[in-house]
Amino acid sequence: MNKGDLLQPGWRESLRRVNDVELHVIEAGTAGAPLVILLHGFPEFWWAWRHQITPLAEAGYHVVVPDMRGYNKSEAPQDIASYDLDTLAADVIALAEAYGARRFHLVGHDWGAVIGWWTAARYPDRLDRVVLMNGPHPDVLGKQALRHPTQALRSSYVAFFQLPWLPEAMLGRFGFAGLLLAMKRSARADTFEPGALNHYAEAWAHPGSLTAMLNYYRALRKRPRAREPARLAPPTLILWADHDRFLERHLAEAGLAICDNGRLEIVEDASHWLHLDQPQRVNARLIRWLRDEN
Repeated sequence: MNKGDLLQPGWRESLRRVNDVELHVIEAGTAGAPLVILLHGFPEFWWAWRHQITPLAEAGYHVVVPDMRGYNKSEAPQDIASYDLDTLAADVIALAEAYGARRFHLVGHDWGAVIGWWTAARYPDRLDRVVLMNGPHPDVLGKQALRHPTQALRSSYVAFFQLPWLPEAMLGRFGFAGLLLAMKRSARADTFEPGALNHYAEAWAHPGSLTAMLNYYRALRKRPRAREPARLAPPTLILWADHDRFLERHLAEAGLAICDNGRLEIVEDASHWLHLDQPQRVNARLIRWLRDEN
């Protein structure tokens, strides 16, 4: 199936030049309405938000969903430095500016949440409200892993990703069989609809994409450790699945502790892919939070 077939009525596709890279973007809703940017995680692409785009647009938001740099149809620089957190946060701000938005809402999952934490910490005056799902604050991940050996074990794949070329060779072999299996094992039986994982494999097959995706982890490992975690001033909702095989709940609690105005809510009967497992529940909570209805 062609990627264009993934578009639903009312969704629009474009390329946007921001922060010296070309990003592939899907949008829905009325231009000029309150802007909400959705950031996907590893190893997904914009389609990760397929259950959220239309409901948010129908709720009155201008929904903008990029393939983050390196993913799917977005430009994929091959150097590690192109994926440091400052650069990734600057991509988000530049994308909002491309749509004429001084202030906007930000929603992120997994790596999208990591970038969301950093964007909210660095650009608090640009964000209205923030939602972060099953992705740790980058300043707390290492410390929490040291305190919790089980989390260190769950995160051991990050060390493997630091190696040159071998992760690409292992993950890319046999049509990305290993990566597909990891997604299946970390999800509920009904998380991914029939044929869904084929679309992910198509996205990973874009030239340079797999290395770019891994470079997010490589760049994170190279960043200097902060003495104190960067605090978040914008109102921030942390949604955390109760059955995440990769990330433990204490990561969410540590993130909450450095939010000036934060709330943590556990989403029950959900895997790491909570936005796919519980779309109606997640969508309703997103809309209430963005409307400041708490």
